[in-house]
Amino acid sequence: MAMSSIFTNIVISDPKKAEKFIDALEASGLDPEWKPTTPVKPPLADIEVICRLMAKRVQRK
Repeated sequence: MAMSSIFTNIVISDPKKAEKFIDALEASGLDPEWKPTTPVKPPLADIEVICRLMAKRVQRK
């Protein structure tokens, strides 16, 4: 979507259509359908695991 499209002025003269538009905006913010495509892994915090990972990396070179 182009960035300029979010700055477009919308004119709705029919009150029923305006109400439907507002309801759609509110509904879209309540339950987003976005799901991550890959699982999120927590950052490494264990020193021993980090050392083993770095040792593997040094051996490959």
